[in-house]
This record gives sequence, C-alpha cells and structure tokens, in this order.
Amino acid sequence: MPSGRSHDAITILLAAPMAAGVYALTHDLPAAAIFTVAFIFAGVMFGPDLDTKSKQYSRWGPLRLIWIPYRTAFRHRSRWSHGLIFGTLFRVVYFAGIIAAVTFAAFAGYSYWNDGALPNVATFARGWESIGAMAGTGSTLEVLLIVLIGMWAGAASHTLTDIAITYIKTGRVNALL
Repeated sequence: MPSGRSHDAITILLAAPMAAGVYALTHDLPAAAIFTVAFIFAGVMFGPDLDTKSKQYSRWGPLRLIWIPYRTAFRHRSRWSHGLIFGTLFRVVYFAGIIAAVTFAAFAGYSYWNDGALPNVATFARGWESIGAMAGTGSTLEVLLIVLIGMWAGAASHTLTDIAITYIKTGRVNALL
C-alpha cells in the first residue's frame, strides 16, 4: 500500500487537473473551487484510512475519538470503508450521525442549565427538518451535491491507488490493464 505521504501527494497532484476538469464541464468557477476543496478534504482528512490509526485519523487531533466506533465497525480495506460506492457514503452518514448526537447533547445541556427541561426527540427532529428544508433549496442542494461528488472523487483516488499498487506488487498488473 502507498504510505499516507504518498496518498497525500497523489491527492495534491490530482487536485489541479480535477479542478480543471470540473471547470471544463461546468464553466462554473465556484463549483470547481467547491469540488476541489471537497476533493482535498476527502483525500487528506476524510478518506478510507479512517478505519485504522492512520495519518488521516491522526489529523483529527483530539476529535479523532469520534472515529473509534467507525474503526471498530469496519475492518481495514473492506468494501464498507474503501469501497467506491459505499465508502464515502458511510463516512458521511456516520459523521452526520455524530454531529446530530453532539448537537442533541449540546441542546439538552443548554436546556437543562436554563430551565431544567430536557428537549424531546420531536422538538429536535423539527430542528433538523428546518435544516433539511433549507438544504432542499436549489442552490444549497447543488452545493451539497458538488461537495459529495468532490469527496467521493477524493476518496476514490485513494482506493484506486491502493488497488493499482496491490496489482503491481502482486505482479498482476496485466489484469489491471
């Protein structure tokens, strides 16, 4: 497998051509910039190696603790962590779940300290519904889609590099081509 440094270098080297490709397809500079930021973020912070004690995992600093259940749930290089279809999707859903749990805990703490009443799940769900309604608007939905595609591409570059190196190291390079 390539080292974390190699994956980082590949991500950075691919960022400009990917940005140029997105701009050539869309003729939209903000879309290309959003895609590129998401691509780099996925490559260096949010990639498939969060299922191990990796460079990506370490970069989260004290927040890396949120990835321990993820590391426990998925074995390294499984289709659920490194898979081209499910890998990024599961990380996004997992991270959104963590954000929801932390938000709920913060809301509950705030409510408890201010009036002693803890929020019920229905109140919390209504708050997320309004966020979802905002995200469902045209431009916000478009930005979310660009971010998800950029993150998928950044993680895919990692997975495809792992696959290519595996084929080269095992002498099956002809099967790859």
